[in-house]
Amino acid sequence: MIKKNNEIKLDVLIVGAGFGGMYMLYKLRELGLKALIVETGEDVGGTWYWNRYPGARCDVESIEYSYSFSEELQQEWNWTSRYSTQSEILKYANHVADRFDLRKDIKFNQRVISSVFKEDLNKWYISTSSGEIYSAQYCIMATGTLSSVKEISFNGLDSYKGDWYVTGNWPHHKIDFTGKKVGIIGTGSSAVQAIPVIAEDAEHLTVFQRTANYSIPAKNRKLTEEEVKKVKSNYSFIRDEAKNARAGIASTVYGTKNVFDISDEERNREFQKKWDYGGTDFNSAFMDIGFDERANDAAANFVRSKIKEIVKDEETAELLSPKTTIACKRLCADTDYFETYNKSNVDLIDINKTPIESLTTNGLKTSKNQFSFDIIIFSTGFDAMTGALTSIDIIGKDGVSLAKKWKEGPRSYLGLCIEGFPNMFTITGPGSPSVLGNMMVAIEQHVEWIIDCIKHMNSNGKKEIEAELTAENEWMDLVEIIASSTLRDTCNSWYVGANVPGKKRVFMPYAGGYQTYREKCDEIAKTNYDGFKIS
Repeated sequence: MIKKNNEIKLDVLIVGAGFGGMYMLYKLRELGLKALIVETGEDVGGTWYWNRYPGARCDVESIEYSYSFSEELQQEWNWTSRYSTQSEILKYANHVADRFDLRKDIKFNQRVISSVFKEDLNKWYISTSSGEIYSAQYCIMATGTLSSVKEISFNGLDSYKGDWYVTGNWPHHKIDFTGKKVGIIGTGSSAVQAIPVIAEDAEHLTVFQRTANYSIPAKNRKLTEEEVKKVKSNYSFIRDEAKNARAGIASTVYGTKNVFDISDEERNREFQKKWDYGGTDFNSAFMDIGFDERANDAAANFVRSKIKEIVKDEETAELLSPKTTIACKRLCADTDYFETYNKSNVDLIDINKTPIESLTTNGLKTSKNQFSFDIIIFSTGFDAMTGALTSIDIIGKDGVSLAKKWKEGPRSYLGLCIEGFPNMFTITGPGSPSVLGNMMVAIEQHVEWIIDCIKHMNSNGKKEIEAELTAENEWMDLVEIIASSTLRDTCNSWYVGANVPGKKRVFMPYAGGYQTYREKCDEIAKTNYDGFKIS
Protein backbone atom coordinates (compact mmCIF):
# COMPACT_ATOMS: atom_id res chain seq x y z
CA MET A 1 0.00 0.00 0.00
CA ILE A 2 1.19 3.51 -0.82
CA LYS A 3 0.04 6.33 1.44
CA LYS A 4 0.18 9.91 0.15
CA ASN A 5 -1.51 12.94 1.69
CA ASN A 6 -3.60 10.66 3.93
CA GLU A 7 -4.69 8.73 0.84
CA ILE A 8 -3.88 5.02 0.80
CA LYS A 9 -3.39 3.95 -2.81
CA LEU A 10 -4.47 0.49 -3.92
CA ASP A 11 -5.24 -1.38 -7.09
CA VAL A 12 -8.38 -2.95 -5.58
CA LEU A 13 -10.38 -2.33 -2.44
CA ILE A 14 -12.73 -5.08 -1.24
CA VAL A 15 -15.58 -4.42 1.16
CA GLY A 16 -16.32 -7.38 3.44
CA ALA A 17 -14.24 -10.27 4.85
CA GLY A 18 -16.76 -13.07 4.41
CA PHE A 19 -16.18 -15.99 2.07
CA GLY A 20 -16.57 -13.76 -1.00
CA GLY A 21 -14.10 -11.14 0.17
CA MET A 22 -11.49 -13.65 1.32
CA TYR A 23 -11.49 -15.57 -1.95
CA MET A 24 -11.38 -12.31 -3.90
CA LEU A 25 -8.29 -11.22 -1.95
CA TYR A 26 -6.62 -14.60 -2.53
CA LYS A 27 -7.16 -14.40 -6.30
CA LEU A 28 -6.07 -10.75 -6.57
CA ARG A 29 -2.82 -11.60 -4.82
CA GLU A 30 -2.17 -14.20 -7.52
CA LEU A 31 -2.35 -11.37 -10.07
CA GLY A 32 0.20 -9.39 -8.08
CA LEU A 33 -2.23 -6.55 -7.40
CA LYS A 34 -2.26 -4.38 -4.29
CA ALA A 35 -5.55 -5.33 -2.65
CA LEU A 36 -7.08 -4.72 0.76
CA ILE A 37 -10.27 -5.77 2.54
CA VAL A 38 -12.13 -3.36 4.81
CA GLU A 39 -14.34 -5.20 7.31
CA THR A 40 -16.78 -3.85 9.91
CA GLY A 41 -16.34 -6.80 12.27
CA GLU A 42 -13.42 -7.79 14.43
CA ASP A 43 -12.63 -10.90 12.39
CA VAL A 44 -13.41 -12.84 9.23
CA GLY A 45 -16.54 -14.88 8.53
CA GLY A 46 -19.15 -12.47 7.21
CA THR A 47 -22.65 -13.68 7.98
CA TRP A 48 -21.22 -16.47 10.13
CA TYR A 49 -19.40 -13.91 12.27
CA TRP A 50 -22.63 -12.04 13.07
CA ASN A 51 -25.27 -14.81 13.12
CA ARG A 52 -24.35 -16.63 16.34
CA TYR A 53 -27.88 -17.21 17.60
CA PRO A 54 -28.67 -20.55 19.29
CA GLY A 55 -29.00 -23.36 16.76
CA ALA A 56 -27.44 -21.40 13.87
CA ARG A 57 -26.51 -23.91 11.20
CA CYS A 58 -26.03 -24.04 7.43
CA ASP A 59 -28.82 -25.49 5.27
CA VAL A 60 -26.37 -26.71 2.58
CA GLU A 61 -24.47 -29.89 3.41
CA SER A 62 -21.01 -29.29 4.88
CA ILE A 63 -19.03 -31.08 2.20
CA GLU A 64 -20.48 -28.71 -0.42
CA TYR A 65 -20.60 -25.50 1.61
CA SER A 66 -16.85 -25.01 1.36
CA TYR A 67 -14.21 -23.72 -1.02
CA SER A 68 -13.17 -25.82 -4.01
CA PHE A 69 -10.19 -23.73 -5.21
CA SER A 70 -7.54 -25.51 -3.12
CA GLU A 71 -7.14 -29.28 -3.17
CA GLU A 72 -4.87 -29.07 -0.12
CA LEU A 73 -7.55 -27.18 1.81
CA GLN A 74 -10.20 -29.72 0.84
CA GLN A 75 -8.04 -32.62 1.98
CA GLU A 76 -6.87 -31.18 5.29
CA TRP A 77 -10.21 -29.91 6.60
CA ASN A 78 -12.60 -32.37 8.27
CA TRP A 79 -16.30 -31.55 8.61
CA THR A 80 -17.92 -33.25 11.59
CA SER A 81 -21.61 -33.30 10.69
CA ARG A 82 -23.93 -33.34 7.70
CA TYR A 83 -24.95 -29.73 8.31
CA SER A 84 -22.30 -27.55 9.96
CA THR A 85 -22.95 -25.37 12.97
CA GLN A 86 -22.16 -21.66 12.88
CA SER A 87 -19.19 -22.21 15.18
CA GLU A 88 -17.68 -24.86 12.89
CA ILE A 89 -18.15 -22.71 9.78
CA LEU A 90 -16.55 -19.75 11.56
CA LYS A 91 -13.66 -21.99 12.61
CA TYR A 92 -13.27 -22.98 8.95
CA ALA A 93 -13.26 -19.33 7.85
CA ASN A 94 -10.53 -18.58 10.38
CA HIS A 95 -8.55 -21.59 9.21
CA VAL A 96 -8.72 -20.30 5.63
CA ALA A 97 -7.61 -16.82 6.72
CA ASP A 98 -4.65 -18.28 8.63
CA ARG A 99 -3.67 -20.85 6.02
CA PHE A 100 -3.40 -18.26 3.25
CA ASP A 101 -2.17 -15.46 5.52
CA LEU A 102 -5.07 -13.21 4.54
CA ARG A 103 -5.35 -11.11 7.70
CA LYS A 104 -2.31 -8.98 6.87
CA ASP A 105 -4.39 -7.43 4.08
CA ILE A 106 -7.60 -6.97 6.05
CA LYS A 107 -8.50 -3.87 8.05
CA PHE A 108 -10.94 -4.91 10.78
CA ASN A 109 -13.24 -2.66 12.83
CA GLN A 110 -13.63 -0.25 9.94
CA ARG A 111 -16.99 0.46 8.34
CA VAL A 112 -17.07 1.85 4.83
CA ILE A 113 -19.06 5.09 4.94
CA SER A 114 -18.78 6.23 1.35
CA SER A 115 -17.37 5.18 -2.01
CA VAL A 116 -17.12 7.88 -4.67
CA PHE A 117 -16.00 7.45 -8.29
CA LYS A 118 -13.89 10.37 -9.52
CA GLU A 119 -14.30 10.47 -13.28
CA ASP A 120 -11.28 12.67 -13.98
CA LEU A 121 -8.99 10.18 -12.22
CA ASN A 122 -10.82 6.95 -13.09
CA LYS A 123 -10.59 5.91 -9.46
CA TRP A 124 -12.78 5.08 -6.51
CA TYR A 125 -12.24 6.99 -3.28
CA ILE A 126 -13.43 5.06 -0.25
CA SER A 127 -13.84 6.61 3.22
CA THR A 128 -14.14 4.56 6.41
CA SER A 129 -15.37 5.13 9.96
CA SER A 130 -11.78 5.28 11.22
CA GLY A 131 -11.02 8.26 8.99
CA GLU A 132 -8.97 6.37 6.42
CA ILE A 133 -9.30 7.31 2.74
CA TYR A 134 -8.44 4.69 0.14
CA SER A 135 -8.12 5.16 -3.61
CA ALA A 136 -8.37 2.22 -5.98
CA GLN A 137 -8.95 1.50 -9.64
CA TYR A 138 -11.47 -1.20 -8.71
CA CYS A 139 -13.94 -1.40 -5.84
CA ILE A 140 -15.42 -4.82 -5.14
CA MET A 141 -18.47 -5.15 -2.92
CA ALA A 142 -18.36 -8.47 -1.07
CA THR A 143 -20.95 -7.24 1.41
CA GLY A 144 -23.10 -10.37 1.42
CA THR A 145 -26.76 -10.94 0.63
CA LEU A 146 -28.05 -11.43 4.19
CA SER A 147 -25.84 -9.06 6.14
CA SER A 148 -27.96 -5.95 6.64
CA VAL A 149 -30.25 -6.62 9.60
CA LYS A 150 -33.68 -5.06 9.27
CA GLU A 151 -34.14 -2.13 11.61
CA ILE A 152 -36.04 -2.91 14.82
CA SER A 153 -38.87 -0.40 14.83
CA PHE A 154 -41.40 -1.56 17.43
CA ASN A 155 -43.14 1.10 19.49
CA GLY A 156 -41.92 1.28 23.07
CA LEU A 157 -38.55 -0.39 22.50
CA ASP A 158 -36.83 2.25 24.64
CA SER A 159 -39.20 1.62 27.53
CA TYR A 160 -38.52 -2.13 27.75
CA LYS A 161 -36.28 -2.88 30.76
CA GLY A 162 -35.42 -6.50 30.00
CA ASP A 163 -32.71 -7.86 27.70
CA TRP A 164 -33.31 -7.96 23.98
CA TYR A 165 -31.33 -9.45 21.11
CA VAL A 166 -31.44 -9.67 17.32
CA THR A 167 -30.70 -13.03 15.70
CA GLY A 168 -28.78 -11.42 12.83
CA ASN A 169 -26.44 -9.54 15.17
CA TRP A 170 -26.11 -11.90 18.12
CA PRO A 171 -23.78 -11.19 21.09
CA HIS A 172 -20.41 -12.92 21.10
CA HIS A 173 -21.02 -14.43 24.52
CA LYS A 174 -23.39 -17.18 25.61
CA ILE A 175 -26.89 -16.09 26.63
CA ASP A 176 -28.33 -18.12 29.50
CA PHE A 177 -32.07 -18.74 29.07
CA THR A 178 -32.37 -20.96 32.14
CA GLY A 179 -35.41 -20.03 34.19
CA LYS A 180 -36.20 -17.09 31.91
CA LYS A 181 -39.45 -16.08 30.27
CA VAL A 182 -38.59 -15.48 26.63
CA GLY A 183 -40.50 -13.99 23.72
CA ILE A 184 -39.35 -14.36 20.13
CA ILE A 185 -40.82 -12.34 17.26
CA GLY A 186 -40.64 -13.98 13.85
CA THR A 187 -40.67 -17.52 12.48
CA GLY A 188 -38.28 -17.29 9.54
CA SER A 189 -35.26 -19.51 8.98
CA SER A 190 -33.24 -18.13 11.91
CA ALA A 191 -36.14 -18.54 14.33
CA VAL A 192 -36.88 -22.05 13.05
CA GLN A 193 -33.35 -22.98 14.10
CA ALA A 194 -33.29 -21.00 17.35
CA ILE A 195 -36.71 -21.84 18.82
CA PRO A 196 -36.06 -25.55 19.64
CA VAL A 197 -32.73 -24.72 21.32
CA ILE A 198 -34.11 -21.84 23.39
CA ALA A 199 -37.13 -23.91 24.44
CA GLU A 200 -34.81 -26.51 25.97
CA ASP A 201 -33.63 -24.07 28.65
CA ALA A 202 -36.26 -21.33 28.98
CA GLU A 203 -38.86 -21.50 31.69
CA HIS A 204 -41.35 -20.40 29.06
CA LEU A 205 -41.07 -19.42 25.39
CA THR A 206 -43.73 -17.45 23.54
CA VAL A 207 -43.45 -17.34 19.76
CA PHE A 208 -45.09 -14.47 17.87
CA GLN A 209 -45.82 -15.52 14.29
CA ARG A 210 -47.04 -13.49 11.34
CA THR A 211 -46.47 -16.00 8.53
CA ALA A 212 -45.96 -19.73 8.91
CA ASN A 213 -43.00 -21.22 7.04
CA TYR A 214 -42.49 -24.56 5.34
CA SER A 215 -39.73 -26.56 6.97
CA ILE A 216 -38.34 -30.02 6.32
CA PRO A 217 -36.44 -32.05 8.94
CA ALA A 218 -32.71 -31.60 8.32
CA LYS A 219 -31.97 -35.14 9.59
CA ASN A 220 -28.61 -33.85 10.69
CA ARG A 221 -26.07 -36.36 12.01
CA LYS A 222 -22.38 -36.89 12.56
CA LEU A 223 -20.33 -37.83 9.50
CA THR A 224 -18.45 -41.11 9.74
CA GLU A 225 -14.74 -41.41 8.97
CA GLU A 226 -15.62 -43.59 6.00
CA GLU A 227 -17.98 -40.94 4.59
CA VAL A 228 -15.37 -38.20 4.92
CA LYS A 229 -12.73 -40.40 3.27
CA LYS A 230 -15.06 -41.19 0.39
CA VAL A 231 -15.88 -37.52 -0.17
CA LYS A 232 -12.22 -36.51 -0.17
CA SER A 233 -11.37 -39.12 -2.77
CA ASN A 234 -14.27 -37.94 -4.91
CA TYR A 235 -14.16 -34.17 -4.44
CA SER A 236 -13.30 -33.29 -8.05
CA PHE A 237 -16.44 -35.06 -9.29
CA ILE A 238 -18.61 -33.49 -6.57
CA ARG A 239 -17.36 -30.00 -7.43
CA ASP A 240 -17.96 -30.48 -11.17
CA GLU A 241 -21.47 -31.72 -10.49
CA ALA A 242 -22.19 -28.74 -8.23
CA LYS A 243 -20.98 -26.23 -10.82
CA ASN A 244 -23.39 -27.68 -13.35
CA ALA A 245 -26.33 -28.19 -11.01
CA ARG A 246 -29.37 -25.92 -11.03
CA ALA A 247 -28.89 -24.85 -7.40
CA GLY A 248 -25.14 -25.44 -7.22
CA ILE A 249 -25.61 -28.54 -5.04
CA ALA A 250 -24.29 -31.86 -6.32
CA SER A 251 -26.22 -34.01 -3.83
CA THR A 252 -29.64 -32.80 -4.96
CA VAL A 253 -31.48 -35.48 -6.90
CA TYR A 254 -34.02 -33.99 -9.30
CA GLY A 255 -37.18 -35.85 -10.18
CA THR A 256 -37.77 -36.59 -13.85
CA LYS A 257 -41.58 -36.66 -13.73
CA ASN A 258 -44.41 -34.23 -13.08
CA VAL A 259 -46.52 -34.54 -9.94
CA PHE A 260 -49.58 -35.99 -11.67
CA ASP A 261 -47.74 -38.29 -14.06
CA ILE A 262 -47.98 -41.04 -11.46
CA SER A 263 -50.52 -42.48 -9.03
CA ASP A 264 -51.38 -40.94 -5.68
CA GLU A 265 -49.61 -43.80 -3.92
CA GLU A 266 -46.39 -43.37 -5.94
CA ARG A 267 -46.48 -39.61 -5.49
CA ASN A 268 -46.81 -39.82 -1.71
CA ARG A 269 -44.06 -42.42 -1.62
CA GLU A 270 -41.73 -40.02 -3.44
CA PHE A 271 -42.62 -37.15 -1.12
CA GLN A 272 -42.04 -39.41 1.89
CA LYS A 273 -38.64 -40.40 0.53
CA LYS A 274 -37.62 -36.76 0.32
CA TRP A 275 -39.01 -36.06 3.80
CA ASP A 276 -37.10 -39.00 5.27
CA TYR A 277 -33.86 -38.01 3.54
CA GLY A 278 -34.22 -34.52 4.95
CA GLY A 279 -32.89 -31.17 3.89
CA THR A 280 -33.98 -28.49 1.49
CA ASP A 281 -34.21 -30.42 -1.78
CA PHE A 282 -37.81 -31.50 -1.07
CA ASN A 283 -39.05 -29.30 -3.93
CA SER A 284 -36.89 -31.24 -6.39
CA ALA A 285 -39.03 -34.37 -6.01
CA PHE A 286 -40.92 -33.48 -9.21
CA MET A 287 -40.19 -31.21 -12.16
CA ASP A 288 -43.28 -29.00 -11.93
CA ILE A 289 -43.55 -28.14 -8.21
CA GLY A 290 -42.05 -24.72 -8.76
CA PHE A 291 -44.13 -23.92 -11.86
CA ASP A 292 -47.58 -25.47 -11.66
CA GLU A 293 -50.01 -24.40 -8.92
CA ARG A 294 -51.82 -27.71 -8.80
CA ALA A 295 -48.55 -29.62 -8.50
CA ASN A 296 -47.37 -27.16 -5.87
CA ASP A 297 -50.55 -27.71 -3.87
CA ALA A 298 -49.83 -31.44 -3.78
CA ALA A 299 -46.35 -30.84 -2.34
CA ALA A 300 -47.61 -28.21 0.08
CA ASN A 301 -50.46 -30.42 1.28
CA PHE A 302 -48.01 -33.24 2.00
CA VAL A 303 -45.91 -30.97 4.24
CA ARG A 304 -49.03 -29.58 5.94
CA SER A 305 -50.17 -33.15 6.65
CA LYS A 306 -46.80 -33.86 8.26
CA ILE A 307 -47.08 -30.77 10.46
CA LYS A 308 -50.51 -31.90 11.61
CA GLU A 309 -49.17 -35.38 12.36
CA ILE A 310 -46.40 -33.95 14.51
CA VAL A 311 -48.15 -31.09 16.36
CA LYS A 312 -50.69 -32.45 18.82
CA ASP A 313 -52.81 -29.35 19.38
CA GLU A 314 -55.05 -28.89 16.33
CA GLU A 315 -55.26 -25.10 16.57
CA THR A 316 -51.48 -24.76 16.87
CA ALA A 317 -50.93 -27.20 14.01
CA GLU A 318 -53.25 -25.15 11.81
CA LEU A 319 -51.40 -21.93 12.65
CA LEU A 320 -48.08 -23.59 11.79
CA SER A 321 -49.38 -24.84 8.44
CA PRO A 322 -48.34 -22.34 5.73
CA LYS A 323 -50.98 -21.02 3.36
CA THR A 324 -48.53 -19.83 0.66
CA THR A 325 -47.03 -21.82 -2.20
CA ILE A 326 -44.15 -24.02 -1.10
CA ALA A 327 -41.80 -22.58 -3.74
CA CYS A 328 -42.07 -18.87 -3.02
CA LYS A 329 -39.72 -18.74 -0.03
CA ARG A 330 -36.44 -20.46 0.72
CA LEU A 331 -37.35 -23.78 2.31
CA CYS A 332 -36.21 -24.17 5.92
CA ALA A 333 -34.37 -27.21 7.29
CA ASP A 334 -34.98 -27.84 10.99
CA THR A 335 -34.23 -30.03 13.96
CA ASP A 336 -37.38 -30.70 16.00
CA TYR A 337 -39.00 -27.38 15.12
CA PHE A 338 -42.61 -28.56 14.94
CA GLU A 339 -42.06 -31.02 17.80
CA THR A 340 -41.10 -28.08 20.03
CA TYR A 341 -44.70 -26.81 19.99
CA ASN A 342 -45.76 -29.96 21.86
CA LYS A 343 -43.78 -28.78 24.88
CA SER A 344 -45.82 -27.41 27.79
CA ASN A 345 -43.51 -24.38 28.09
CA VAL A 346 -44.04 -23.15 24.49
CA ASP A 347 -46.92 -21.02 23.19
CA LEU A 348 -47.66 -19.72 19.70
CA ILE A 349 -49.36 -16.36 19.15
CA ASP A 350 -50.86 -15.36 15.79
CA ILE A 351 -50.11 -11.65 15.39
CA ASN A 352 -52.42 -11.42 12.41
CA LYS A 353 -55.34 -11.85 14.82
CA THR A 354 -53.77 -10.03 17.75
CA PRO A 355 -51.11 -7.61 16.43
CA ILE A 356 -48.22 -6.44 18.58
CA GLU A 357 -49.03 -2.88 19.63
CA SER A 358 -45.89 -2.00 21.56
CA LEU A 359 -43.20 -3.11 23.92
CA THR A 360 -43.78 -2.29 27.56
CA THR A 361 -41.57 -1.92 30.60
CA ASN A 362 -41.84 -5.64 31.39
CA GLY A 363 -42.58 -7.19 28.01
CA LEU A 364 -44.98 -6.44 25.19
CA LYS A 365 -48.63 -5.76 24.54
CA THR A 366 -50.79 -7.17 21.76
CA SER A 367 -54.29 -6.02 20.90
CA LYS A 368 -55.58 -8.70 23.26
CA ASN A 369 -53.03 -9.45 25.99
CA GLN A 370 -50.01 -8.21 27.94
CA PHE A 371 -46.94 -10.45 28.21
CA SER A 372 -44.06 -10.27 30.68
CA PHE A 373 -40.61 -11.32 29.44
CA ASP A 374 -37.10 -11.40 30.83
CA ILE A 375 -35.74 -11.59 27.27
CA ILE A 376 -37.18 -10.60 23.89
CA ILE A 377 -35.59 -11.84 20.66
CA PHE A 378 -36.19 -10.14 17.34
CA SER A 379 -35.90 -12.58 14.45
CA THR A 380 -37.36 -10.18 11.92
CA GLY A 381 -35.02 -10.74 9.01
CA PHE A 382 -32.74 -8.76 6.74
CA ASP A 383 -32.84 -6.01 4.17
CA ALA A 384 -31.73 -8.73 1.78
CA MET A 385 -29.43 -8.37 -1.22
CA THR A 386 -29.53 -4.56 -1.38
CA GLY A 387 -29.40 -3.26 2.21
CA ALA A 388 -25.68 -3.70 2.76
CA LEU A 389 -24.97 -1.80 -0.48
CA THR A 390 -27.44 1.06 -0.10
CA SER A 391 -26.29 1.62 3.50
CA ILE A 392 -23.00 2.85 1.99
CA ASP A 393 -23.05 6.24 0.27
CA ILE A 394 -21.97 4.95 -3.15
CA ILE A 395 -21.67 7.71 -5.77
CA GLY A 396 -21.03 6.87 -9.40
CA LYS A 397 -20.80 8.93 -12.57
CA ASP A 398 -22.47 12.36 -12.74
CA GLY A 399 -22.83 12.35 -8.96
CA VAL A 400 -25.65 9.76 -9.02
CA SER A 401 -26.00 7.68 -5.86
CA LEU A 402 -26.68 3.95 -5.91
CA ALA A 403 -29.57 4.48 -3.48
CA LYS A 404 -31.20 6.84 -5.97
CA LYS A 405 -30.62 4.54 -8.94
CA TRP A 406 -32.13 1.66 -7.00
CA LYS A 407 -35.09 3.60 -5.59
CA GLU A 408 -37.50 1.63 -7.81
CA GLY A 409 -35.65 -1.63 -7.26
CA PRO A 410 -32.11 -2.89 -7.89
CA ARG A 411 -30.68 -2.71 -11.41
CA SER A 412 -27.56 -4.55 -12.49
CA TYR A 413 -26.03 -6.50 -15.34
CA LEU A 414 -25.58 -10.16 -14.36
CA GLY A 415 -25.70 -9.16 -10.68
CA LEU A 416 -22.04 -8.24 -11.20
CA CYS A 417 -21.90 -4.67 -12.52
CA ILE A 418 -24.08 -1.56 -12.49
CA GLU A 419 -24.48 1.04 -15.22
CA GLY A 420 -23.09 4.38 -14.10
CA PHE A 421 -20.69 2.76 -11.61
CA PRO A 422 -17.51 1.88 -13.53
CA ASN A 423 -14.96 -0.60 -12.17
CA MET A 424 -17.29 -1.60 -9.33
CA PHE A 425 -18.24 -5.25 -9.01
CA THR A 426 -20.81 -6.83 -6.70
CA ILE A 427 -20.22 -10.40 -5.57
CA THR A 428 -23.55 -12.30 -5.59
CA GLY A 429 -25.46 -9.07 -6.12
CA PRO A 430 -29.14 -8.69 -7.07
CA GLY A 431 -29.70 -10.09 -10.54
CA SER A 432 -27.53 -13.17 -9.89
CA PRO A 433 -28.68 -16.64 -8.64
CA SER A 434 -26.85 -16.26 -5.28
CA VAL A 435 -29.49 -16.92 -2.58
CA LEU A 436 -31.37 -19.52 -4.63
CA GLY A 437 -28.78 -22.19 -3.97
CA ASN A 438 -25.27 -22.88 -2.68
CA MET A 439 -23.67 -19.52 -1.95
CA MET A 440 -20.15 -20.97 -2.04
CA VAL A 441 -20.56 -22.03 -5.66
CA ALA A 442 -22.03 -18.61 -6.50
CA ILE A 443 -19.15 -16.83 -4.74
CA GLU A 444 -16.43 -18.79 -6.51
CA GLN A 445 -18.03 -18.29 -9.91
CA HIS A 446 -18.36 -14.53 -9.39
CA VAL A 447 -14.84 -14.07 -8.04
CA GLU A 448 -13.31 -16.06 -10.90
CA TRP A 449 -15.32 -14.11 -13.50
CA ILE A 450 -14.19 -10.80 -11.97
CA ILE A 451 -10.57 -11.96 -11.93
CA ASP A 452 -10.73 -12.95 -15.61
CA CYS A 453 -12.28 -9.56 -16.40
CA ILE A 454 -9.49 -7.67 -14.61
CA LYS A 455 -6.91 -9.84 -16.40
CA HIS A 456 -8.56 -8.92 -19.71
CA MET A 457 -8.48 -5.23 -18.82
CA ASN A 458 -4.81 -5.31 -17.81
CA SER A 459 -3.61 -7.34 -20.79
CA ASN A 460 -5.36 -4.95 -23.18
CA GLY A 461 -4.25 -1.76 -21.45
CA LYS A 462 -7.81 -0.80 -20.50
CA LYS A 463 -8.69 1.28 -17.46
CA GLU A 464 -12.47 1.37 -17.20
CA ILE A 465 -15.34 -1.11 -17.60
CA GLU A 466 -19.00 -0.30 -17.10
CA ALA A 467 -22.28 -2.05 -17.82
CA GLU A 468 -24.25 -0.59 -20.72
CA LEU A 469 -27.72 0.67 -19.85
CA THR A 470 -29.37 -1.38 -22.63
CA ALA A 471 -27.68 -4.58 -21.46
CA GLU A 472 -28.63 -3.85 -17.84
CA ASN A 473 -32.28 -3.26 -18.76
CA GLU A 474 -32.43 -6.39 -20.90
CA TRP A 475 -30.90 -8.45 -18.10
CA MET A 476 -33.30 -7.18 -15.45
CA ASP A 477 -36.23 -7.78 -17.84
CA LEU A 478 -35.00 -11.36 -18.20
CA VAL A 479 -34.74 -11.77 -14.42
CA GLU A 480 -38.35 -10.62 -14.10
CA ILE A 481 -39.61 -12.79 -16.96
CA ILE A 482 -37.98 -15.92 -15.52
CA ALA A 483 -39.29 -15.21 -12.02
CA SER A 484 -42.83 -14.61 -13.31
CA SER A 485 -42.75 -17.97 -15.10
CA THR A 486 -42.28 -19.66 -11.72
CA LEU A 487 -44.16 -19.56 -8.41
CA ARG A 488 -41.24 -17.89 -6.63
CA ASP A 489 -42.70 -14.38 -6.63
CA THR A 490 -46.22 -15.34 -5.56
CA CYS A 491 -45.85 -14.35 -1.90
CA ASN A 492 -44.38 -11.63 0.28
CA SER A 493 -40.86 -12.96 0.73
CA TRP A 494 -37.52 -11.25 1.24
CA TYR A 495 -36.73 -12.32 -2.33
CA VAL A 496 -38.95 -9.41 -3.37
CA GLY A 497 -38.09 -7.15 -0.42
CA ALA A 498 -41.62 -7.40 0.99
CA ASN A 499 -40.33 -7.67 4.58
CA VAL A 500 -38.88 -4.14 4.49
CA PRO A 501 -41.44 -1.30 4.72
CA GLY A 502 -41.21 1.04 1.75
CA LYS A 503 -38.93 -1.21 -0.28
CA LYS A 504 -39.98 -1.56 -3.91
CA ARG A 505 -41.38 -5.03 -4.59
CA VAL A 506 -39.02 -6.56 -7.17
CA PHE A 507 -37.93 -10.19 -7.44
CA MET A 508 -34.18 -9.79 -6.99
CA PRO A 509 -32.40 -13.12 -7.71
CA TYR A 510 -31.94 -14.71 -11.13
CA ALA A 511 -34.13 -17.84 -11.05
CA GLY A 512 -32.88 -19.50 -14.23
CA GLY A 513 -30.44 -21.77 -12.43
CA TYR A 514 -26.73 -21.67 -11.67
CA GLN A 515 -25.72 -23.66 -14.74
CA THR A 516 -27.57 -21.45 -17.24
CA TYR A 517 -26.28 -18.35 -15.49
CA ARG A 518 -22.69 -19.58 -15.58
CA GLU A 519 -22.97 -20.33 -19.29
CA LYS A 520 -24.33 -16.84 -19.96
CA CYS A 521 -21.49 -15.19 -17.99
CA ASP A 522 -18.89 -17.27 -19.84
CA GLU A 523 -20.47 -16.44 -23.19
CA ILE A 524 -20.33 -12.70 -22.44
CA ALA A 525 -16.66 -12.91 -21.45
CA LYS A 526 -15.80 -14.85 -24.61
CA THR A 527 -17.50 -12.27 -26.85
CA ASN A 528 -15.19 -9.52 -25.61
CA TYR A 529 -17.54 -8.60 -22.76
CA ASP A 530 -20.67 -7.93 -24.74
CA GLY A 531 -22.93 -5.49 -22.91
CA PHE A 532 -20.03 -3.60 -21.33
CA LYS A 533 -18.37 -0.32 -22.24
CA ILE A 534 -14.59 -0.75 -22.03
CA SER A 535 -12.26 2.22 -22.41
